[in-house]
Amino acid sequence: MVRPLSTLAATLLIIGAGPVLAASNTDLSVSGIITPASCTPTLSDGGVVDHGKLTARDLNADTPTSLPVAEMSLQVQCEGPTFFTLTTVDSRAGSAALNPAHQGLGMVNDDQKLGNVAFGLFDPVADSVPVQAILSRDGGASWYPSSYLGHTALSSFAPTSGPYAPMALQTLSARLRAFTTIVPTSDLTLLDEVPIDGLAVMQLKYW
Repeated sequence: MVRPLSTLAATLLIIGAGPVLAASNTDLSVSGIITPASCTPTLSDGGVVDHGKLTARDLNADTPTSLPVAEMSLQVQCEGPTFFTLTTVDSRAGSAALNPAHQGLGMVNDDQKLGNVAFGLFDPVADSVPVQAILSRDGGASWYPSSYLGHTALSSFAPTSGPYAPMALQTLSARLRAFTTIVPTSDLTLLDEVPIDGLAVMQLKYW
């Protein structure tokens, strides 16, 4: 039996005309982070570069002094092949005296910058195969070969034959070198012992 259209319309009208109930709303969010296989970076010597005690006579009066290059071993171990980048956070931000892309060494007398230290990655080997260090200064939009490791860019690794793009790695080993430079002593007031006080945090970011 076909119900007349007017009856169906009336039925819908009656249902729609029922009592109106007020309601209050609150947000319910679900959050979390799913990461790829976790990676652990380690540095030899506890990541410490110790230049020992220097005297003012060991430093140049009118030109910057380059201290002996220090070298550490960098190892990264991942649970499985993983895309990642490396960068640093300068814990002495604003104290780099000669190049703002390098890490600062702290301040002398609160207003004199002591110098800076630059980090570089050399001879990287990934999963027992030589690779090359690559760099991006535009957040990963483009890459090119460079040994630089610092807070103004992202570092990663690519096949030696290209292309210049991060590759998935499970193990990585590389030489991390620190190039420390002290400003001319003519720019410093050296009345007491002055600590070389550089501190940077290396960050591994999943890509």
